Amino acid sequence: MTTQEEQLLIGIHAVTSALKTAAKDIVWLRIEENSSNKRLRELESRAYGSGVEVIHCGVAELDDLSGKQRHQGVVACFMSGNIKTEAQLQSVLEAIEGMPLLLVLDGVQDPQNLGACLRTAEAAGVHLVVISKDRSCGITPVVRKAASGAAETLTIIPATNMARMLRALKTYGFWLAGTSDTAEHSLYETDLAGPLALVMGSEGKGLRRLTAELCDYLVSIPMSGMVESLNVSVATGVCLYEIVRQRQT
Repeated sequence: MTTQEEQLLIGIHAVTSALKTAAKDIVWLRIEENSSNKRLRELESRAYGSGVEVIHCGVAELDDLSGKQRHQGVVACFMSGNIKTEAQLQSVLEAIEGMPLLLVLDGVQDPQNLGACLRTAEAAGVHLVVISKDRSCGITPVVRKAASGAAETLTIIPATNMARMLRALKTYGFWLAGTSDTAEHSLYETDLAGPLALVMGSEGKGLRRLTAELCDYLVSIPMSGMVESLNVSVATGVCLYEIVRQRQT
C-alpha cells in the first residue's frame, strides 16, 4: 500500500526515468522474478547501483499492484517530492533561473492527455506546471506512465482555486496567455517571449469563462483543414514550442 504522498510508477520506461532523475525518491521497487527480459535486468542493475531496494515477486502480485495495467514486469513506489502546495508558490518562482515559463492546465481530465502535456512541458523547459486540483484527473500512475518520467522531474502545483492562482501569478509579473478558437490574434503573431504562463483549457470545452477573462490575451492556432480543433496535448505542444522558438530568436 502507498500513503497519500506516495504514488506508483508502472512500466519499464517510467521506472527507468525515475531511477535516472530521482532515484532517492523511490521507496521500493518490485521486479518480476526469473524474468529473462534484458531491459528488466538492466533496470535492476541500475536500481542496485542507485541504492534502491529491489524486491522480486510473481506476476500476480505485480498485476494486483498495478490494477491490471501493463506493468512490463516492474512497479515502483515513488515519493512525490516534486508536488508542491500553493503556499510554496513564491519559493518555487524565486528558484527559477532565466526567463520563466509556466504551463497552467485548467481541467485536463484524461490521464493520457495530462501525461502527454507534462512530457512536452518537460522537453520544452517549462519551470512549473499548475493543474486544477478538483477538475483534473490528478497525477495518477496512468499519468506518470504517459509522462515517461516528466511527472517525477517537473515541479507541479495542484491549485484548489484556479482564479486565485492566476491572480497570484499576475502579482509576480507573469503575463497570462490563454488559447481560444475565437481569439482575434494567432499564436504566431503574438509576442510570447517575456515571463509567461501558458493557460490551456479542458478537453472539448476549452477555457472556462473566468479563466479566459483573467488572461492578459488570448491566441488561436491557425487551422487550415476540416478539423475544427486540436487535442489539448497536441495544442499544448504547438504553443510551447512556438514560445521556445521566439525565445531562441
